Amino acid sequence: MRSFSRRGFLAAIGWTAASSAKSPIFSVAMSPQSRFRVAVINDEISPDFDHACYVASHDFEMNWIELRSMWGTNVTELTTAQIEESTRILEKYKLKVTDIASPLFKTDWPGAPKSPYGSKGDMHGAAEVTFKQQDEILERSISLAKTFKTEKVRCFDFWRLDNVAPYRAAIDEKLRSAAETCGKQGILLVLENEFACNTATGREAARTMNAVQTPHLALNWDPGNAVMRGELDAFPTAWQLLPKDRIHHCHCKNAVKNAEGKIEWSPVDKGFIDWTAQFRALKEAGYHDAVSLETHWHGEATPEASTRVSWSGMKHALQNASAL
Repeated sequence: MRSFSRRGFLAAIGWTAASSAKSPIFSVAMSPQSRFRVAVINDEISPDFDHACYVASHDFEMNWIELRSMWGTNVTELTTAQIEESTRILEKYKLKVTDIASPLFKTDWPGAPKSPYGSKGDMHGAAEVTFKQQDEILERSISLAKTFKTEKVRCFDFWRLDNVAPYRAAIDEKLRSAAETCGKQGILLVLENEFACNTATGREAARTMNAVQTPHLALNWDPGNAVMRGELDAFPTAWQLLPKDRIHHCHCKNAVKNAEGKIEWSPVDKGFIDWTAQFRALKEAGYHDAVSLETHWHGEATPEASTRVSWSGMKHALQNASAL
């Protein structure tokens, strides 16, 4: 990540915060089409933010979008001009932001062996930075959440260790501390179960949420990631273990076993996760937050074409679950 000045960054986004001073910071309205905040991660469509927003709003008929990177730049590294342009585009398409999908804590845990599951260059426009810089990324992400009028920041819990046991309590404490920092500013920190990080499966997510008892930490449930880590019964078995009242974001993708027996990404409607049943289970749990398409599968010629196929499957699953 390019070096930056805390003062410079806050000045860069200050104009946006000031412009919203006469209106509520956060929008809580839900899509009139669904009890969920139906969304897509913008760069799963295109690095061109205007085009991604057009597709989400016009073609997918969504009211929500999840921000990760635009124009090849991670959301946490946007310039002043890019922040201004992003805000203008969101207003143009009447899109609300589900969360800031930051790369927070996607780095090695200090003092532990280097993880074999590092970024390998897949950081969605962000350069991997050290543990010491994570607090600055957290502060930046909180400021961006306020700028883009969302109440959530996404995080991880460090690149996966073959033996996390000696470090697990300290990692939990870091999550708790970061969540408390968010909470003081009215922001909810959502931990994604990520197949390359230490909380990867539903069972591990249940353990982490139980260990970190703060109202300011929630779960970004991603059953596809759990399957990719080998938890083939992520739904419905592992799902039953999760604290439903602490799930405040959900990523939608799927995975299958190929002819060689290797797990690989697939369209939302094909794979180990029965998304119609998962959406029904979310409804039954009283869930009203985001269900966000994170395609990952690139079976078509372009990311946009692949995302269109996955959205078709996700839309049908929502309709079949009477959630759209």
